[in-house]
Amino acid sequence: MKDLVNNWKIVILLCLTLGLAPFFPEPHIWGKIKWIRGGAVGMQFKDWFDVIFHGLPFLLLIRLVVLKLMNIKPS
Repeated sequence: MKDLVNNWKIVILLCLTLGLAPFFPEPHIWGKIKWIRGGAVGMQFKDWFDVIFHGLPFLLLIRLVVLKLMNIKPS
């Protein structure tokens, strides 16, 4: 499992597929972020779970970028 979350290719693939799906009319995560920025009025538990589910690949990517910039080997 550690190898999967530290593999750049896998994390980028997750960002481009799971992170952005569905793609039309706009990426799902983008719509949720706009909803949150608008005050998150009417968001239910399933909407917050959706944010976490579609946002996790991007958090993994940010983690890898920070570790790379700080010159720390991912463990």
